[in-house]
Amino acid sequence: MSNSSALPSWDVLTKHNVFPVANHDEVARLNFLTHLNVHLSSQILPGVKTAYETQVKPEIVAETGEEPSSRHQVRQHMLNNGYFQMWSALRRNTMEMRHQAARAQVLGQIENIVDKVDKACHNDANLQLDDNVVVPPNVAMVDIHCQPGCYYQEYFENDVTVAASYDLGLFVTTAGLLGALSDGGGQGIANWLKTQHPDFKPKRILDIGCTVGHNALPLAEHFPDAQVIAVDVARPSLRYAHARAKSLGLNNIQFVQANAEDLSQYADGSFDLITTSMFLHELSHQAMPKILKNINRLLADGGLNLHLEQPQYAGMDVYQQFIRDWDTYFNNEPYWGPMHELDLKQVFADCGFDPQDMFDVGVVSKVDEKIFGKPKSEGEDYGRSPVWNALGLWKGKNAKISEKVA
Repeated sequence: MSNSSALPSWDVLTKHNVFPVANHDEVARLNFLTHLNVHLSSQILPGVKTAYETQVKPEIVAETGEEPSSRHQVRQHMLNNGYFQMWSALRRNTMEMRHQAARAQVLGQIENIVDKVDKACHNDANLQLDDNVVVPPNVAMVDIHCQPGCYYQEYFENDVTVAASYDLGLFVTTAGLLGALSDGGGQGIANWLKTQHPDFKPKRILDIGCTVGHNALPLAEHFPDAQVIAVDVARPSLRYAHARAKSLGLNNIQFVQANAEDLSQYADGSFDLITTSMFLHELSHQAMPKILKNINRLLADGGLNLHLEQPQYAGMDVYQQFIRDWDTYFNNEPYWGPMHELDLKQVFADCGFDPQDMFDVGVVSKVDEKIFGKPKSEGEDYGRSPVWNALGLWKGKNAKISEKVA
């Protein structure tokens, strides 16, 4: 990924029916930001570690007589380092520019997008909205990922600006690694189940925190005989997600406005597969136990619960913890650090799960050949297949399965 000239253009993304269109300048703007993101991560970020090792770490040792002991101590000293300030400011500004570019692009055509979404949603039972659902404090307190309006804000009746902006902007941060439909997480889960558990055939699937449905749709596609229910608190995201799924020909998925802290409308043991994708770090110490207890109640005996997340901090050196913690302080993700320092096995055990049923596994999202072309040889993917860290459990199996990367 260090050769920015080899990066795909934003225009390779699949243009489903409600996807925002783009003119030449808008595509160029998004491509510039994509290249800048890759340049910052591949060429500039290594210098932050060099600054730590050659400047900041020696300062801490000289001041305390000891090696740095925590990511917080490292951060306090790195905040005064000019190189880190430069990289951090550029990264933050690139995220803000991503959102503003996407927002401007969407607002220029929002009436047309809303009209398409309205027609797709009209009197369709696969969209269940509930005006009584309140956006929880952990979502409402901040514009997560620096996106204005987060995932839930509506600026006029039936507005879907935040959802359409999110859909088109993901490419800028991921440089195409999530695929032409930005569904790499869901594709990774589907691929892992297909290769490692081909006999597992869930009849009811629940995806929690679905946003625009990009990681739920591969499950609906992979299990066409299953009923997939995707829940979120964000009304505009759900309406857009439903129209998006419908335009892609997937009709076995229902989008439901609900707070996962209260899923009392569903019976005990009524789901065979329950998933989340990059969701746990957007919760809170108050919300997570409630949601996990609900998952434990809803998951059928022998069912699978799988969470895609970045790995926990335990076992990482303090610099790696510090650099991963950047999102906590500079990317409007206040629960990122607190969640990643938890002993998740203990948290799950406290919510009723048997820790002996739990496992960690790497879930591979295959290279999207629409974007990168076919590998030159079997097994070759040029390093472009992201491995997602997954925490899972087979409820009631107490199965010490040797889970492995698909």
